[in-house]
Amino acid sequence: MKIGDKNFNDLNKTYVFGILNATPDSFSDGGKYTKIDLALKHTQRMIKEGADIIDVGGESTRPGYEPVSIEQEIQRVCPIIEKIKAEFDVPISLDTQKSAVAKAGIQAGASLINDIWGLKKDKNMAKVIAKSKVSCCLVHNKSIASYQNLIFDVVMDLKESVEIALKKGIDKDKICIDPGIGFGKTVDQNLKLINNLELLKILKFPILLGASKKSFIGAALNLPLGERLEGTLATTALAVFKGISFVRVHDVKENVRIIRMLEAIKKYKSNEGK
Repeated sequence: MKIGDKNFNDLNKTYVFGILNATPDSFSDGGKYTKIDLALKHTQRMIKEGADIIDVGGESTRPGYEPVSIEQEIQRVCPIIEKIKAEFDVPISLDTQKSAVAKAGIQAGASLINDIWGLKKDKNMAKVIAKSKVSCCLVHNKSIASYQNLIFDVVMDLKESVEIALKKGIDKDKICIDPGIGFGKTVDQNLKLINNLELLKILKFPILLGASKKSFIGAALNLPLGERLEGTLATTALAVFKGISFVRVHDVKENVRIIRMLEAIKKYKSNEGK
């Protein structure tokens, strides 16, 4: 997959999206990085710890979030994107569901649009991405957690998003897909989906897993938000073993170390007896 001017060999490696929330109300680190200097310091730290892409968001998408205006979201993300672009050699992803914000973010320097509605909510989103020649992550989402067959339905819904992207002219090598953990799914559905991530490979696009610190981890372990690191690392480890191309995480250092250790081990898989 190509993001900006960098190619990611997603067949043999798991790359890390480091999360940078420029929001006052994000569930994990809301309010910490709304000021540009603090956002830049956090970006520098994530890059040093091994982040391959910085994912900037200006509107919380946690359950029960309060939507913000287009203007407010642009004011939150664009100055930060511009500064990151100017100071660091790292691809920038913009997490937004609004095409107007995407357009402004791309102009500021974003190389990928991470759309939690997979191009299905804002009908102009695919056009903006295609015209700008940037990459995109197509996330699965539903308003209600109702499925006939969870895995099949998610695959078919993502297939529809991919078809929208290709029809509008988005390059095939600039698309990745995301099963949408935490979006329109129950705890059990999230767990089942993670355990069957490899089945999404039928679509033949790189897969991104965004499970970091989400509520299903808290429910599975009966732990509050501040104690979900180990649960997150378990999902990252599973992603590596299943050959998932990208993970989107808050705690870059710990996740990168897990990935590198597992990749070191995986290199020595060989025929028995050798």
